[in-house]
Amino acid sequence: MNLEKWKSQIARGTLEYCILLMLDKKVYYGYEILQELSKYPIIASTESTVYPLLRRLQKENYLQSTWKESTEGLPPRKYYSLTAEGKSYLEAMSNEWNNLLSAMSDLKGE
Repeated sequence: MNLEKWKSQIARGTLEYCILLMLDKKVYYGYEILQELSKYPIIASTESTVYPLLRRLQKENYLQSTWKESTEGLPPRKYYSLTAEGKSYLEAMSNEWNNLLSAMSDLKGE
């Protein structure tokens, strides 16, 4: 049984959606996104996966970022938020996600 490979595919396929869902609720900096994802082992990810994804989403104009100084004497942090295009993209993804869940429920006989 190759359950770990399957779980890895699920995480890779849904990570972008999960990050957009998070950013729809509040502004996050990169490491904070990693911490939030780590609460859910099925979608926990690494810096080498999340940061390139954030850069790509920003390049595609789904995210914007701003640097903010830390009040604790730490280096500035780059905070990410959704653009209007990002909100539209998330809405489209949510519709497809709901279609997938509906199909899975039908297949399971629910």
